[in-house]
Amino acid sequence: MPSREPFKMPHTLVLMFALMILALIMTWILPAGTYQTELNEAGREVVIAGTYDVIEGHDKLSPLDLFTAIPRALGQAQDIIFFVLLIGGALAVVRATGAIDALLGWMIHHFGNAPRSLIAVGVFIFSFGSATIGMAVEYVPLAALLIVLCRAMRMDTVAAIGIVVVGYGIGYGAAITNPFTLVIAQNVAELQPISGIGFRIAWYVPFLLIGAHHVWSYALRVQADPSKSLVADIPEAQPPDHVDPPDFNRMRAIVLGVAFASLLVMVWGVTQKGWYLNELSALFVAVAILIGIIGRLSFDRVAIEFSKGASELAATALLIGFARGISLIMEDGMILHTIINAMSTPLVGLPAEISAVGMLGIQSVMNIFVASGSGQAFLTMPLMAPIGDLVGIERQVAVQAFLYGDGFMNMIVPTNAVLMGLIGVAGIPYSRWFKFIFPLIIKLLLTASIAMVVAVRIGYS
Repeated sequence: MPSREPFKMPHTLVLMFALMILALIMTWILPAGTYQTELNEAGREVVIAGTYDVIEGHDKLSPLDLFTAIPRALGQAQDIIFFVLLIGGALAVVRATGAIDALLGWMIHHFGNAPRSLIAVGVFIFSFGSATIGMAVEYVPLAALLIVLCRAMRMDTVAAIGIVVVGYGIGYGAAITNPFTLVIAQNVAELQPISGIGFRIAWYVPFLLIGAHHVWSYALRVQADPSKSLVADIPEAQPPDHVDPPDFNRMRAIVLGVAFASLLVMVWGVTQKGWYLNELSALFVAVAILIGIIGRLSFDRVAIEFSKGASELAATALLIGFARGISLIMEDGMILHTIINAMSTPLVGLPAEISAVGMLGIQSVMNIFVASGSGQAFLTMPLMAPIGDLVGIERQVAVQAFLYGDGFMNMIVPTNAVLMGLIGVAGIPYSRWFKFIFPLIIKLLLTASIAMVVAVRIGYS
């Protein structure tokens, strides 16, 4: 018999289009229906529990509507799409200065003989970059430099890449100011951008400690007995030759200082001046130009790097549009509220704390199929936000369920391109990585469940 090809998860864009087809078919099967809505004290439109009603005689959508929904959805999501592209361009300019590589080299030099400090500082830096400005794919090119840590600390590549992935996943879960997940999810849920920052910062600390402890515990076992390494028998996963990072000079320190200062300006602008996507996008463009000047890049080089960075996120931009297309089809077919009614009915009457933890579970499972945080925000928040209204959960809590489910599962789902890129560069088989990361995922999700209960109890909004 001919050997069967191993199952391969389709590209996320293929999954999104398949979900659009499914949404269209559902408009032919499910009854059209709607809830009555009202404006709450914050001026936000929310659905009213117990008011769902079926609409008779609503026109069915045609297959043509499947394709016209795509450009319409891209148009409706244009502010978010351009925001994502401009941030991608700005981050590429920062990378081009060598500041990030130099910072990692400085870490190796100063903490190479103190593995505990290096792991703690490393996890913090990677998590901070992800939690604030949404860095993710930018870490993949740094893998060759990062796993030099293995030689300096007598560890294996699993522990070295663990520093990066655990930091990245916890950062996306904490999402202090992450523009790719937090801002988009709050936009869909009709919340002020970056609102509720105090709660996210408070819980960021315990998540960070749990992640750093997990990496350090594994590294300690490998240091004591190299045969305990999960990749001891895999030649491709052994540490590479030494890689010389660029110098961490004054110019690169200033570049990082400007990047950090821009985050403070962003928080100030949103909270004090009412900035939104246009102003935030303008800020990142200005910062890219300023960093290019400080980094002694020519204007042509800034333009080239900026364009390259934006192009790297073109697929993400399309995912946002296609995800919006799914909601658009359900809205046009008037089945969005029908689905909300069906999903919320089992939760009605349950304690709000249990419903919130259930939302976390739904978001965690969803990330297996939609690894893009931005795409998942547009796909699930139109459902989760009104479900929260119906079961008595603040929309900020629904957003938090999305952030935890998306961020933490990024460390384990094989559909995540960033994760697979990092372990691929390090030569780590996915099965071995799963053994390393699965216990941490359980600990993080249990802690996140506690955080969700606390959020409900304190009325987090």
